[in-house]
Amino acid sequence: MSWELTALLVAVGTPFAVAAAVFAIGERRHTLRGATNLAGAALTAGAVVACAVSAWQRFGGGPFAEGSIALLDIGFGLRADPLGVVFAVVAGVLWLVTTVYAIGYMSHASDRARFFGFFSICVGSAIGIALSANLLTFFVFYETLTLATYPLVAHSGTPAALRGGRTYLTYALPAGAALAVGVIWLNLIAGPVEFAAGGSLDPALASTHPGSLIVIFALLMFGLGVKAALFPVHGWLPAAMVAPAPVSSLLHAVAVVKAGVFGIARVVLEVYGPIAHELDLTPYLAALAGFTIIYGSVRALAQDDFKKRLAFSTIAQLSYITLGVALASPIAIAGGIAHLAHHAAMKITMFFTAGAVAEEVKAYRVSEFDGLGRRMPLTMGAFSLAALGIVGVPPIAGFASKWFLGIGALDAGEGAWVIAVLGVSSVLNAAYFFPIMHRAWFRAPKAEWAAGPPPGSAEGDLRMVVPILVTALIGLVLGIAAGADVSPASWALRIGMTEVPW
Repeated sequence: MSWELTALLVAVGTPFAVAAAVFAIGERRHTLRGATNLAGAALTAGAVVACAVSAWQRFGGGPFAEGSIALLDIGFGLRADPLGVVFAVVAGVLWLVTTVYAIGYMSHASDRARFFGFFSICVGSAIGIALSANLLTFFVFYETLTLATYPLVAHSGTPAALRGGRTYLTYALPAGAALAVGVIWLNLIAGPVEFAAGGSLDPALASTHPGSLIVIFALLMFGLGVKAALFPVHGWLPAAMVAPAPVSSLLHAVAVVKAGVFGIARVVLEVYGPIAHELDLTPYLAALAGFTIIYGSVRALAQDDFKKRLAFSTIAQLSYITLGVALASPIAIAGGIAHLAHHAAMKITMFFTAGAVAEEVKAYRVSEFDGLGRRMPLTMGAFSLAALGIVGVPPIAGFASKWFLGIGALDAGEGAWVIAVLGVSSVLNAAYFFPIMHRAWFRAPKAEWAAGPPPGSAEGDLRMVVPILVTALIGLVLGIAAGADVSPASWALRIGMTEVPW
């Protein structure tokens, strides 16, 4: 077995093995459970980076590392291709950071074995989604992610958490059914559907089965659009903010929501390819993404609950990725794919901040943040850096994404309305994030915060503070180094060039 195939199998298999070990370790052996989680997350992070190295070595020449399993002759396969490893590296590396954060955040919580077990299953499912070689394998991991997320959303068992869990399933289960119908139907008319740069469907199908392909595309977009939080199937995401902060941080800023937009990219670029353009499907998807960007941003303005403001911001930001894919120019595609990584680093910093602030000073609403910068300067400094990145202030990562999307829109002949959407969105981003920073840094602090953190406090548990600083720094470095060959932006640009535009 080659090292590339070993890395591929370790990347997908390790989180599931960690989950089994955590469930077996149980609730009481905290040190062993924590060590198992950290070791598994570190091994997974190393494996996904190795997959990226493998894909880099074969970029533009030679087959990518892949493996298949004979499972009832259904073609279950994995492959480390360039688009897949972007998502895999994001999920795997940020899992390691989030595990450190979660151990600190959950140190006094109950049912930690259940939490970390399902947490690991979700990460393994996300990496499986990223490294799937075909649509059927993708579907298996996608639905595993759906089911494993519910126990995390409803983890606390409060009435609000149970309502949030039910809302999540109300959206996710019909979406899963629609996705299943679309996958099966497409396999019936096209045979096994592999992922391939430029689209894998026979272009002749656009003439022989146009109606079927349009309906199937709609089914797939509905099934994927729920996790991608496209309007009008976005309502589960704000409701799911009742979940613990580590769940919101990784699953609702990275794994779950990114699985939806990543799936859209796979279907549009590597299944339908030029057929999506020939059947005029992508303009409607681009228009829906543009509307969702503005809608999510406007809704974020009205939220005083900090995590809900972040949730509506996520709804808007996810559609940047969908928009880039739907515009179908190489540079726009690059902007969307780069934003998958850029947004993950910036938004996970913000959700980490929400958890740290709630734990340390019991502040849950924006209106409670007056003077918080003096009480928690490192935490709020990291948040401010991430917020500036989301707005698009250079040189933080968000600027590179928006620049690519704007240039890509001009290249696609859609410059006017797309640039207007990006401009309005950036203004709205500033309108809902700058007041938070103003309150934190320029409002008079509460009397008990005026002197800063208590002596020896370091703003709270270092297992939470350090990950916040690390992810904020990642967001900054990804922007400064956007021109480097191995940066997500440059990697995404090479992917955009290989996905045949139409």
